[in-house]
Amino acid sequence: MQQEYIEIIGARENNLKGVSLQIPKRKITIFTGVSGSGKSSIVFETIAQEANRQLNETFSNFIRGFLPKYSRPDVEDIRNLSTAIVIDQKRIGGNVRSTLGTITDIAPILRVLFSRIGQPHIGPAYYFSFNDPNGMCPECEGIGRIVTLDVEKALDIDKSLNGGAILLPGYKPGSWQLKMYTGTGFFDNDKKIKDYSPEAYNKLLYATPEKIAVNLMDGEMNATYEGLVVRFIRQNIKTDREKSQSSMEKLAAYTTTQVCTCCHGKRYNDRILEAKILGKNIAEMTALQIDELVEMLKQVDEPIAVPIIESLCERLNGLIDIGLDYVSLDRETSTLSGGESQRVKMVKHLNNSLTDLLYIFDEPSIGLHPRDVHRLNDLLVKLRDKGNTVIVVEHDPDVIKIADQIVDVGPKAGENGGTITFTGSYVDLTKSDTLTGTHIGRSLTVNEVPRKASTFFETKRSNLHNLKNESLRIPKGIFTVVTGVAGSGKSTLVNKVFAKEYPEAIIIDQSAVSANRRSNPATYTGIMDLIRGLFADANRVSAGLFSYNSEGACEKCNGVGYIETDLSFMDAIQTECSECGGTRYKKEVLAYTLNGKTIVDVMGMTISEANDFFTDKSIASKLKNIYTVGLHYMTLGQPLNTLSGGECQRLKLAKELTKKGNIYIMDEPTTGLHMSDITNILSLINQLVEKGNTVIVIEHNLDVIRSADWIVDLGPDGGSKGGQVLFEGPPLDLKNCQPSITAKYI
Repeated sequence: MQQEYIEIIGARENNLKGVSLQIPKRKITIFTGVSGSGKSSIVFETIAQEANRQLNETFSNFIRGFLPKYSRPDVEDIRNLSTAIVIDQKRIGGNVRSTLGTITDIAPILRVLFSRIGQPHIGPAYYFSFNDPNGMCPECEGIGRIVTLDVEKALDIDKSLNGGAILLPGYKPGSWQLKMYTGTGFFDNDKKIKDYSPEAYNKLLYATPEKIAVNLMDGEMNATYEGLVVRFIRQNIKTDREKSQSSMEKLAAYTTTQVCTCCHGKRYNDRILEAKILGKNIAEMTALQIDELVEMLKQVDEPIAVPIIESLCERLNGLIDIGLDYVSLDRETSTLSGGESQRVKMVKHLNNSLTDLLYIFDEPSIGLHPRDVHRLNDLLVKLRDKGNTVIVVEHDPDVIKIADQIVDVGPKAGENGGTITFTGSYVDLTKSDTLTGTHIGRSLTVNEVPRKASTFFETKRSNLHNLKNESLRIPKGIFTVVTGVAGSGKSTLVNKVFAKEYPEAIIIDQSAVSANRRSNPATYTGIMDLIRGLFADANRVSAGLFSYNSEGACEKCNGVGYIETDLSFMDAIQTECSECGGTRYKKEVLAYTLNGKTIVDVMGMTISEANDFFTDKSIASKLKNIYTVGLHYMTLGQPLNTLSGGECQRLKLAKELTKKGNIYIMDEPTTGLHMSDITNILSLINQLVEKGNTVIVIEHNLDVIRSADWIVDLGPDGGSKGGQVLFEGPPLDLKNCQPSITAKYI
């Protein structure tokens, strides 16, 4: 059969310089290149965008009104496209009712199983859903947690009722709300709360409603008495009344979330929890690790259940194959990491029988320990062998090796990128003189002269999630890497336990720095105010003129740069503002210049170009930090909502580089980094340490692990088989730790 290709002709999206390219269909093509080279511009903003745009055009105008909007990319032509399924790093998110079981459609099958063979027999499958009124706990309504009054914040036990013990709004001395307690005769109003008997304390806080006579306004009146907590929940939580934003915020300061006291976090009502299979109810089954659940299901010996069990095990084994054996079906989707979310999405698609699709992956190796990369590779190969085209943007050499074709984009980033520097096989790539080719076979040596650990930050012992009564000891003033397979407990121990006990620690993660398209690197780092000041001084006008969020905004588009036209059921159209030409500024602002450049020219400069343009020391130092973290290709005016997770993390790092004496926590800082940039990030970390900072990095990248001063390795595996500190010490000694999986790879 003759090889078919997706053909791209003249792609010019972002920094692409008229790229033309052939991508073989039903093969694995992996795109490589430094951050900002143009990989994403080709794969996501050209191929995926055009595939989705053309797919949406097959629907009626009415349906398209409910679908995402895709504009045509800047490309001359694209031929032979297939329907694209983009599996990116975005966290699945969802609300508290969304779990791994619901998102993978495994939970509905498990419900059917309980409705068929659960004893005692209950009824229809939907009864076994915590989102259904027939199945949910009546107290928490299937959430497993309740919002209640935080007694410590609402009550000062060192004061009496008359002395202002109740701290809630509306309970000031003399108020009728306070008199509902002081006028009951139940309490000694001048006794400190801490001196109350247990019975009186319980009566004050938790008494259920009862009819009483209360002394009010020099007389008695009939009223309903209820404990302070009970009253607060009725008035503020279990109420349909709308409250103002300010009052909601005031009340939120007095609330806390705790496990539901009725279902104890299981989400279901007592009747549903009575139904069991092999001695376990549905809440207990979904709380099992996936590998444990599969073993249990294999023990079910009921002929009627055979097809249901087979379907369940097929889906569960898909999660195991991709390295998610340590999670449970009741895990809330909002708690899944970016890498875990991506792998869950991948498994969903493995179960369909559609072929000749175009699967697009964005760095699927993120969050995977080197041991587990082969599982990812097997999955990519399965998708290809079913007759699909697989395109992957990736930096991990072990993933790149399985490509049928590699496309290297570069040679560098930003203006210095946007061209194809290599296409071919892995073997040929290693012989090429591209940045990827020259770095792909290299690895750093293990740090033989680490900084010495003398004093430590140490946490209390914890059993949170899968931790097994472990504490974390972090040496002060040196570079520590926390390692272990996915699910071993690294994030729990560092981000939950350590960060809670040491709240002064600065967490530099991959969460978005802004969802607002009006924010950019210049505003985020504080450079923008300085730039406006320079323009104002040079032209003797108001600094506000040089802000498109203020005086300088184009009046027609309000500083957005485009006009959006709503065409009812058809796609809304964004057209460039005819007044400002997309610059966002009033025309008169563009008459003012600084060293021959308008404010629009300056905002269009890359960090590298701006670094050469500005002589002001305050601006230069901040630009240098952004340059140093490898974001030299970004423009000063690039909207922050367009940055990847790795870019967000490095921009946060740029803000912190000059500080001293802090604790820094970084969660996989190599995400999105080309192998040639690993030494740069290590140099930055060492700069922070040399300034007297303590740096803690959660990482799977072997070069980062080898470069550490101190390693804390968790494991030995994920989930219930993890949660132990296997090793702590200098990198060279890790090799002698037999149970450590990481030791086998460094």
